Amino acid sequence: MRLLALVLVVALTGCASIKDMVPSFQDPNQSAKIIDVRQSVAQLDCKQPHAPQVKQIKDNLQWFELYSTSKGERQKDVLRLIKPMQETVDDFYKRSTSEKQGSDAYCEIKKKLMTTQAERAASAVLGRF
Repeated sequence: MRLLALVLVVALTGCASIKDMVPSFQDPNQSAKIIDVRQSVAQLDCKQPHAPQVKQIKDNLQWFELYSTSKGERQKDVLRLIKPMQETVDDFYKRSTSEKQGSDAYCEIKKKLMTTQAERAASAVLGRF
């Protein structure tokens, strides 16, 4: 009897950890918004004021996060996907809204990084079934 109880405890604990490894299902709203993020990054013009452009990217990521958290616990995987990009965008936005905007070179570096992050996130979000 004790052996059966031990096996059940191990089996149930094992299933709980597996749940975090199973990806969430495809969602057309998330798919559309992550493409909005990619498009905003692609259209970023470093010769123009950075703050309003970065704010649009920041707002799209916030929408994605709020929508995903509203869907519930099963969306942790997509939230982990966008976290690095949110950190990059937050840093860029703080720099862009300070007294002196970052240089064009700084913007180009951030754009390249955000492009890579957006491509990876979009690939993962759109690759779900």
